[in-house]
Amino acid sequence: MAALASVTGVPEAAEPPPPPPRAGRPRVWRGIVLVLAAAYFLVPLVTSFWFTVYNDMTGFSLSTYTDLLVAEGFGRSLGLSLGLAAATIVLVLALTLPAMLAVRLSAPRLRPVMEVVCTLPLVVPPITFVTGIGKSLQVGGEVLAPTPFWATLIAIQDPAFPIVLVLAYVMLALPFVYRSLDAGLATMDVRTLVEAARNLGASWPQVIFRVVVPNLRSALASASFLTLALVLGEFTVARLLGYQPFSVWIVTISGSQAQLSVAASVLSLLLTWLLLLVVSTASGRKRS
Repeated sequence: MAALASVTGVPEAAEPPPPPPRAGRPRVWRGIVLVLAAAYFLVPLVTSFWFTVYNDMTGFSLSTYTDLLVAEGFGRSLGLSLGLAAATIVLVLALTLPAMLAVRLSAPRLRPVMEVVCTLPLVVPPITFVTGIGKSLQVGGEVLAPTPFWATLIAIQDPAFPIVLVLAYVMLALPFVYRSLDAGLATMDVRTLVEAARNLGASWPQVIFRVVVPNLRSALASASFLTLALVLGEFTVARLLGYQPFSVWIVTISGSQAQLSVAASVLSLLLTWLLLLVVSTASGRKRS
């Protein structure tokens, strides 16, 4: 019995702990992925930049970029694209955000319907979209010619600032804006915030601009940047409707001045990245 007690009193040997996971492997794969991604984005950009600053006749020179700044149509087309982008951002956010709030607060069963409607432009080919716009403008001009609305139809097609392009870009940007705002609204309790603000006497404009918008800075910044990138790079609609924003101007001069065209493309890409950096930095400072 004593022997049995002594045997049973011996504590069992503890199992050895599992070996710690090797931390080097994830870091290696992470570095490989980052290098491949950087090469994918930077190699075309660097080769394009080198094409604009070097040739066998003159060697290395930045004269292409100085010529670009004084090229005919550069400032006008770039200013037009930035103006169209600003108008598109304001209009698409003014239409989408109140509608999404109304659906979430008053008619949540309509959310699937709104999602389908907002993402519908993704399944419509741009060539079909612009053909429909052109046909509508043509038929509208014939129908509205005897009425006072004919002048309005002509005004929205003014080449100096074609409002018809703003309306078309709103439709094209709608899926991206909807997804960004929907992701932002999903991270906050909209109903509680709105009800609390209304109970404290806030009006609906105050609810939107002082309660909802400050909590959606990141989502609004993402939606604005996606819209800006879309407007600066869109070619099909503007070209087929006969207007010349920045993207159409780049293609127009590409046949006769290849270096100038590539330099404009590089500058457009860098401008987009710079605006993204500014928006991200401003959003991060306000959030902190």
